[in-house]
Order: sequence, then structure tokens, then C-alpha cells
Amino acid sequence: METEQIPQLIAEIALADPRVKRDDRTERRAQALMWAGILADVPYDFAVTAAHRHYAKSTWPILPADIATQWAATVRDRMARDVDPAPPVDPDDATAYRHALAAHRRAVATGQQAPVEHHALTTGPAAAEVERRMAALGSYMPPTVRDALAPYRPAAEARIAVIREGRPDALGVDCPVETCRAATGQPCSRPARDHRRHRLAAPHPSRTDRAAQQQGRAA
Repeated sequence: METEQIPQLIAEIALADPRVKRDDRTERRAQALMWAGILADVPYDFAVTAAHRHYAKSTWPILPADIATQWAATVRDRMARDVDPAPPVDPDDATAYRHALAAHRRAVATGQQAPVEHHALTTGPAAAEVERRMAALGSYMPPTVRDALAPYRPAAEARIAVIREGRPDALGVDCPVETCRAATGQPCSRPARDHRRHRLAAPHPSRTDRAAQQQGRAA
């Protein structure tokens, strides 16, 4: 915001809150200089809108920090959604590339240009290719890696085998047993005399029954 715009901004705010405007000429000058320093990066129109939002929900006098804080949050949101697209210049010209990228970021930050966002692939050949690759990778790791780790992950492999065979996945639901209450994905256990818990080799039968009921409803 230009320094000469500050008095006009304060005058507009004073229409809603006369407490903001100073009566003494010296104080008005000092106030304008202070606001100008704090709001140097804030566009005038945004400052006016920020004042509207402030007085729509508050009766306290607005401070320049209130406006600057709103502006900083807006800029952060815009930049977080922007993906820095490649500038339309020769990438081998490092100076031109940096200048074009900086200009794009300034335009997004100040609202002159909308953020360039990534869009999810939901339909079409590209989406089908994504699905194919995800199926090849598996839920967490490639099938080849999972098979290599199988001897070291017997519990996980046993659960995968249950799911593949179409049997109820007991670990896919919470355990209803009062003394267990294992969360989804966690093995069942029972209390021990040493105040610890002993993991069970198999889920509680009632947990398996709950998984079967849920599977039946989903079918």
C-alpha cells in the first residue's frame, strides 16, 4: 500500500469506528507513518475488506496488525496451493527463468493471478494407468518386496491370506471384548498378573463374529 493511501484508509475505517482517527495533527501524521510501515505489503482494497470483516464480528478498534495478519494468512494459503509451474522461458537461461518464476510468485501472492493447482486424475486413460500402477504397487509396498519380507511378517501375511480367501478379517474391526478392546488393526490381548498385556495368537471369537457381520452387511 502506498503511504499516501493510509489517510484515506483510516478515514474509511473511521466511518465505522471514530475511535481509530486521531484529532491531533501531529498524532495523525505519526499514525499514518506507523500504519504505512506495517501495511507496506498489503493492497489497499484488501485492507478495506479486512476492516469490513473485523467490524462484522468485533466491536474492538482495529489495529494495523489485524489487517497485516489477515493478509499474511491469505498469502500463505495462496502459495501453499500453487505448484510453481515451469515459466514459459528457455530453461537454459537461468536468469530469465528465475525472474519469470519470481514474477509468477508475486502475482499469485498479491492475488493478480490464481494459484496453479494440481488436479487429481479421476477419469480417462491417465486415470486408468494410475489405477494399474497402484494395483501393481499394492497397499504399502510392491508385491515382490512384500513376498520377500513375508517370512519376517507372519502376522501380516496371515491377515492378507484371510482377506484373499474371503474370510472375515477380525483385525478389520475393533474387539468388543471388555478386557481387550483392541483397536482396528491391533492384535487382541489379555491382562496379565504383572499389569502388562499378553498378545493373543488369534483374535477373540466375538471379534471374528463382528467382522463376519460387517462383511455380511457390506456384501
